[in-house]
Amino acid sequence: MFNKRIISCALALALVAVSGVSAAQTVDAATQAKLTEVETRFKAADKNADGKLTLQEAKDGMPRIANSFSHIDTEKKGYVTLDQIKEVMLKNGG
Repeated sequence: MFNKRIISCALALALVAVSGVSAAQTVDAATQAKLTEVETRFKAADKNADGKLTLQEAKDGMPRIANSFSHIDTEKKGYVTLDQIKEVMLKNGG
């Protein structure tokens, strides 16, 4: 019984880690709707469908992201990913 409980907890933590959301971080319906909208807009702006937005792609399709590009592209790679954008959104309260 005890081992099953440990395994269940470990599995739950692994699922949370894989989903990219920390155990302390919950997403309400309004924030989830915003994230879904950002995903849709990201896909439309990502003209070459490589999963990355260059500054020019962001300027053309997601101007608010373009305005914050240097803040989101912390590693200065010249592009941002959907995960990076979501992370910033969640840190800033959606």
